[in-house]
Amino acid sequence: MGKLNEEVVSIQRGKKPDEPSVVTVNCPDKTGLGCDLCRIILEFGLHITWGDVTQVLCDLELTIQRVKVMTTPDGRVMDLFFISDGMELLHTNERQEDTRRRLTSILGESCISCELESVGPEYGPFQQEVSSISPEVARELFGHESSENEIFSQALTPELARLMKADITIDNLLSPAHTLLQIHCVDQKCLLYDIMRISKDSNIKITYCRFTRSTKGYRDIDLFIQQKDGLKILIPEKLDVLCSRLRLEMLNPLRVTIASRGPDTELLVANPVELSGMGRPCVFYNVTCALKQLGICIFSAEIWRHSTSAREWEVYRFLLDENPEFPLANTQARNQIVDKVRRTLMGW
Repeated sequence: MGKLNEEVVSIQRGKKPDEPSVVTVNCPDKTGLGCDLCRIILEFGLHITWGDVTQVLCDLELTIQRVKVMTTPDGRVMDLFFISDGMELLHTNERQEDTRRRLTSILGESCISCELESVGPEYGPFQQEVSSISPEVARELFGHESSENEIFSQALTPELARLMKADITIDNLLSPAHTLLQIHCVDQKCLLYDIMRISKDSNIKITYCRFTRSTKGYRDIDLFIQQKDGLKILIPEKLDVLCSRLRLEMLNPLRVTIASRGPDTELLVANPVELSGMGRPCVFYNVTCALKQLGICIFSAEIWRHSTSAREWEVYRFLLDENPEFPLANTQARNQIVDKVRRTLMGW
């Protein structure tokens, strides 16, 4: 029998409805492979209309700079995508017609109209709108980047605050070719993705990963890792930086806050972007689900990128409508909204 060298994906379903399925992937190895696979698994199967749109734009080599979603008085929704063309052909009729045809095809009957226009000076204020975030809110979202002692927990309930811990043990003796990281941390949605994302951005290769089932809200994870050159990590400073980054990101992968902007109330969610430029999967979907469960309507939503000295962030802004059950001027109601959104994003 010849050697199996082709790329293969197989799925073995659980014998019972509550048993997990096993996905086996045979493909060429690379640094960051686990992160990329986690992303695909997280994104697969979610029927999000706007995410279908982003796939089409990506296939057309059109880069999304910003997104804004608005409701109109007649109950319709207007999605604005600010895009740039990697092929620099969007000024031609042929390129515009191809883009319009592909978008209307994927949206089907839900699409009333699809128009492409050059951005004029009337959109200048919108493009600079990120500057309207106050310094206090910016510190809330993008601060606490460098210290494990500054974990963002102002809006955490006492129950969640007690859960938040991540212990990492380093073992360089067990394996002659690998450094072993033993992680004990709170279980949460996208946990494996966050670990793989940090490893990928740090040029760390994970050759083997073993994790246990969630027990009392915690997981134990063993990572056998190497440097990009295939050697184990022996430099203490490098290990300290990696472990510190893992703890910080596992405890605080997302930032959620509510702020006032004039008479309006907005919910802001920020998450770090991979060095490859990819954002965290399903954030928009999870936030809108949480707000829907609370009965809070979204007047408008937008997404943009924000850069700090340490990294690039993806920022989601949701302008909220007033709700009698959650008066947005009330501090307790605001904390309940933040807590619900964070729990949904983290799977708690």
